[in-house]
Amino acid sequence: MARRPDDRLKLAILINASGSHVAGWRHPESGTQDVGRLAHYARIAKKAEEGKFDIIFFADSSALYDGTPEHQARVLKGLEATEPKRHLEPFTLLSALSTLTEDIGLVGSATTTYEEPFHVARVLASLDHLSEGRAGWNLITSANPAEAQNFSRDQHVAHADRYDRAEEFVDVVCGLWDTLDDGVFVRNRETGQYADLSKVRTLDRQGKHFSVRGPLNVVRPPQGHPIIAQAGSSEPGRKLAARTADMVFTAQRSLDSAKAFYADIKQRVIAEGRDPDQVLVVPGIVPFVGRTKEEAEAFHRELQDLIVPEVGLALLIELLGEFDLSAYPLDGPLPPIDAIPEGSKSRFELVTKLARANNYTIRQTYESIASASGHGLIMGSPEEIADHMELWFREEACDGFNLLPPVTPKAFDDFVDLVVPELQRRGIVQSEYRPGTLRDKLGLPRPVNSLLK
Repeated sequence: MARRPDDRLKLAILINASGSHVAGWRHPESGTQDVGRLAHYARIAKKAEEGKFDIIFFADSSALYDGTPEHQARVLKGLEATEPKRHLEPFTLLSALSTLTEDIGLVGSATTTYEEPFHVARVLASLDHLSEGRAGWNLITSANPAEAQNFSRDQHVAHADRYDRAEEFVDVVCGLWDTLDDGVFVRNRETGQYADLSKVRTLDRQGKHFSVRGPLNVVRPPQGHPIIAQAGSSEPGRKLAARTADMVFTAQRSLDSAKAFYADIKQRVIAEGRDPDQVLVVPGIVPFVGRTKEEAEAFHRELQDLIVPEVGLALLIELLGEFDLSAYPLDGPLPPIDAIPEGSKSRFELVTKLARANNYTIRQTYESIASASGHGLIMGSPEEIADHMELWFREEACDGFNLLPPVTPKAFDDFVDLVVPELQRRGIVQSEYRPGTLRDKLGLPRPVNSLLK
């Protein structure tokens, strides 16, 4: 499909505490000592606004460990890179950042597996009001099995069941956002009328997973619905995204795979009766930026040298569903693995395909994953990185990129200072923000009230 003349590349940053690289926290220019302080995240958010980014995005997990004694032991021995995952609760943090920023979108993750729709609807509606229409929800289905034991369950919910619940969950949330219609609170001091009760509706949802009456006790959000992002690349994940998402985060390492994913999502969106231009596909990239390619490569080597082998192996084991690799040599091939874990199936498949396609050893596999966490890795001068991003955009492999800087704030500062001006010079990213809500800025329509149809 041809791009519209006003299309532009959208930019998001996934703030992963002190960096996405497994050893990023060890770098002297990381903010590892400040990951519990608001000032650390405010600095990154303001830098993102300086670079005219569209979104800051926080992933999340409701457990420190993955549920196995082995993993807990690795963490306690300092052999697991959990530090980058230890950030604050997303929506508390985003609410604080909403007072320190003016234009950038504020997207946080909330799980449909262990949360309740009313709570998520209320939190997102509140953030949308506090930020004057800049909130977004990254809908996740919890890949970490340990979360089950933090929510009164003995075991993790099966993959298919998680998506079945998610399908209903998102419908309830969107319905709740519509229960108090626009203009419901009249607040007429002269007549004494506070509310127009004709604009108050119950939801009365009786479903397989949820029984929710409503209405929500927060007025309809400025965006109508805060934007919904979704990151599952499995078959159920793609189905859910095509029906409900405004933005699809994905991990794609090659142009061909990204183009195939892009085309697949757009076709699914059309099949759902939606406009494909209104669902943005945003793959993740890990940028290693230097003023020259040699400088970028030196930065990459510097981080690779900081990987503790036990940590790299532990990261790989975690992604493979705790498959025991201890009996296999690090410089030998990845062994056959038949059992697919109940966590993130798409990430498991990405890792194993990466190893097989490149004939990687176990060490090479974890080094590759440590660098980019399964996402695309780009390395070079500002012009080379801009070339890569422009090619993917022109070839309809993406509508934008979700940056995962290997070290924050250093690597993100480098990207904003060196790459963004080159992208702006080419006219493929914005140089100024559009007025209005996050939907307005992204060119996405405000949803009509579903209870008025």
